[in-house]
Amino acid sequence: MPQSLAPLSNLIESKQEDGNGTRSVSNSVLAGSEGRVGFRGLFENKFILGISLFSSLGGFLFGYDQGVVSNVLVIESFGAKFPAIYTNATLKGWFVSTLLVAAWFGANVNGPVCDKIGRKVDIICNVVIFLLGSSLQAGATSPVYLFAGRAVAGLAIGSLTHVVPMYLAEISSAKIRGSLVSLQQLAITFGILVSYWIAYGTSHIGGTRCAPEIPYTGALLNGRPTFDPYTDVPPGGCTGQTQASWRIPLAFQLFPALCLGIGMFFMPYSPRWLVEQGREEEALGELSRLRRKPADNHSVRIEFLEIMAEVRFAREVTKAAYPNAGPVRQTINKYLALISSWPKSKRIIVGCLTMMFQQFMGINALIYYAPTIFGQLGLDPNTTSLFATGVYGIVNMLATLPAIVLLDSLGRRPLLISGAAGCFTCLAIVGSLVTVYGKDWSAHAIAARMAIVFVFIYDVNFSYSWAPIGWVIPSEIFPLHLRSTGISITTSTTWLSNFVVGLVTPIMLDVGGMAYFIFAGFSLAALLSVLLFFPETKGRTLEETDAAFGDNVTDREREHMEGICRELGLPIRALLNL
Repeated sequence: MPQSLAPLSNLIESKQEDGNGTRSVSNSVLAGSEGRVGFRGLFENKFILGISLFSSLGGFLFGYDQGVVSNVLVIESFGAKFPAIYTNATLKGWFVSTLLVAAWFGANVNGPVCDKIGRKVDIICNVVIFLLGSSLQAGATSPVYLFAGRAVAGLAIGSLTHVVPMYLAEISSAKIRGSLVSLQQLAITFGILVSYWIAYGTSHIGGTRCAPEIPYTGALLNGRPTFDPYTDVPPGGCTGQTQASWRIPLAFQLFPALCLGIGMFFMPYSPRWLVEQGREEEALGELSRLRRKPADNHSVRIEFLEIMAEVRFAREVTKAAYPNAGPVRQTINKYLALISSWPKSKRIIVGCLTMMFQQFMGINALIYYAPTIFGQLGLDPNTTSLFATGVYGIVNMLATLPAIVLLDSLGRRPLLISGAAGCFTCLAIVGSLVTVYGKDWSAHAIAARMAIVFVFIYDVNFSYSWAPIGWVIPSEIFPLHLRSTGISITTSTTWLSNFVVGLVTPIMLDVGGMAYFIFAGFSLAALLSVLLFFPETKGRTLEETDAAFGDNVTDREREHMEGICRELGLPIRALLNL
């Protein structure tokens, strides 16, 4: 411990004993106990709220890319430029999924990288990579550049979805952690919303048709012919809708990425990461800056020593278990530690199941292919379905807001259970309607409207529950020394699941209501998993989280903890209060 911090530990230690020499520290002195809970607590420290909103631009980029690709895929001038992608369901799936499989790889490799260079620098580096990928997509003149851009951007997005929730969790306090991390999902839904309406607006540049003077000759959809890029495009290219209609939406994402990259230079480092690097004085300064209190403030110093205690305990226990491990072996050991016992394996299982169900319940199938889906449900594929997709984005974002208010007061499990039940019901109804009436929506207008209504109700149920909580749970169930590694695994799970959904959805949508029934089945599995397997993590200290997973420390580890606490001058419970 730095010498300048030693008087503090002596001061705290003196406050722990009463006249009889026994400990009498109230829990109120512990850093985690100050402030309001949840949504109201967000506004007590507007500096952290501002940093969190800004950092969530990483989530905005993810959401924007999710939404923009769905609209680009149905723009006729895009089809004229890339007819194979426009018409082939398999290629269309790979166009979406190239980014997703690259994001899976990025999330996997970013764990050790993030531990090495830090959360702040990691975000900046990934913004640079994202700018390159987005530029390749916006300026693509052949499918090679388009797919290369998707892959490069995917590496960055996968890494950003790993590091941003972790950065938000590490700068926040326990009482607002759920609400703060759920801002990531709000940013994602806002990105989706913006992409929908920008693409809807730009789709009218030059008109909504590639060549208005040429009648459609493509396959019938709801009894009407559709655009065929091989036969409905004049020799010189589109005479109506221009390529700007799809290049502008792809290029727009460069602007928020630049804002995030430049702005992160002025953002604080994670105090927890600084302590892990041995930069204690700097960590104390950053913590003071985050809490908007002087560095010698009692609660700031207590929180700082709690972080130091946790880092020291993890380091000493790991060194004792693997005394001769080098840097590579230390990285491998972090992965092995996550499966070293059933309680630790349960954390990984809960985190991965949360992220897997978040994708396999079908939300990204609707986001990626919303115009196609609304077109299949009877809406005009060129105009009305794009407008309905924009409205879907508004509902998606607004329905996320209740989670920010309720997450830290009502808890995780109630929201997950009600959300899964609602999704299952809606998807089963939509699947039934598509199966029975989908071959002729024009003759069953009421059934078509009912299907569209239940798609929106499904969106509401998912958006207040699994959408935000999928990012919250993984960020809070791992101890600090395994947090980056654990979150990299859970984040890679969401991208792998996302990849599968993006790849197979175009094929499943061609087979009646099968896609909706499959997603309904996963919603039911999610409901049962939460009921039988998921512990409640709302407001839990680290000690209580360990107990919830059955991960109780041994007597030797507890003695080790108590020794570190005594040496730092902390209450015995302080180490377990992060």
